[in-house]
Amino acid sequence: MKCLVSGGGGFLGFEICSRLRARGDEVISVSRTLHPALDALGVRSLAIELNEDRALAEALRGVDTVFHTAAKAGVWGRREEFWRTNVDGSVNLLAHCRRAGVRRFVFSSSPSVTFDGSDHVHASNDLPQATRFLAAYPESKAVAERRVLEAHGMDGMSTVALRPHLIIGVRDPHLVPRLLARARAGKLAIIGAGFNEVTLCPVENAAHAHLLAADALSPDAPHAGRAYFIGCEEPVKLWVWIQDLLKRAGVAPIRRKIPAPLAYGLGGVCELAWRGMALGGEPPMTRFVAAQLSRSHSFDMRPAQRDFGYRELITLEESTAAIVAALRG
Repeated sequence: MKCLVSGGGGFLGFEICSRLRARGDEVISVSRTLHPALDALGVRSLAIELNEDRALAEALRGVDTVFHTAAKAGVWGRREEFWRTNVDGSVNLLAHCRRAGVRRFVFSSSPSVTFDGSDHVHASNDLPQATRFLAAYPESKAVAERRVLEAHGMDGMSTVALRPHLIIGVRDPHLVPRLLARARAGKLAIIGAGFNEVTLCPVENAAHAHLLAADALSPDAPHAGRAYFIGCEEPVKLWVWIQDLLKRAGVAPIRRKIPAPLAYGLGGVCELAWRGMALGGEPPMTRFVAAQLSRSHSFDMRPAQRDFGYRELITLEESTAAIVAALRG
């Protein structure tokens, strides 16, 4: 294939680029900045914003498959910034792909598009998108996902959305580093009872799922025009996994607990304060974070297994062990 990966310099995007190059595909990456590490893989790395029409049209020339991983992520920030990248950028990329004759479009979505504040245990693909959101990121990703799936069949292009959950790995710049930093600073507390169940996703498995979905994607494929959760087949108790990770990384265990309703209320107060006083940075707690850390959100992998052959490449234990080894140098 001749592929374009948006956000190829990011955590997931880089893994997708690496796997595409390893099997001999021609790969172009478009990101806000250049990434020499991609050049070393043989990827053509371009610094292009998703609203740069002329440059984007040129980059898409001859491309048959697009992996759209670029996004503004986070639990806090101005809504218009999330909208500009996650919604407007996706819609513009879709339009250019249709004009360029791209045949396959794989969108990196998020399970948070379905998060309505309640527990989701072993949820399958029939779980609907939420109608109310506690943060701009999941709301913007939900709109973008709908636009991608609505574009299926337009101008001969087939689309699919994948929702990898809590991606982890050695190059992870977000989840594990933030957990460790807060734990070392004594700022991490167990939210709720501490037995909520979650699905985790090693980045290798997330990237593998993207390639499998793209390879099998066609107008009448069973997964065309649909969204799929991606992660490990077996869920874990979130705080049990975090405590084990801290122990193996040589970090003191978490001692404090905060009841979920109290954390949620504190999150609301922090949000009001940060907005009202235009404070910089990210609040120490938000309603979205409190709900995410105290609720169960685990997902059923059988639809992805059935429809495009998804299987785990590595287990959660293998991924965790690799992360710990990298932390210890």
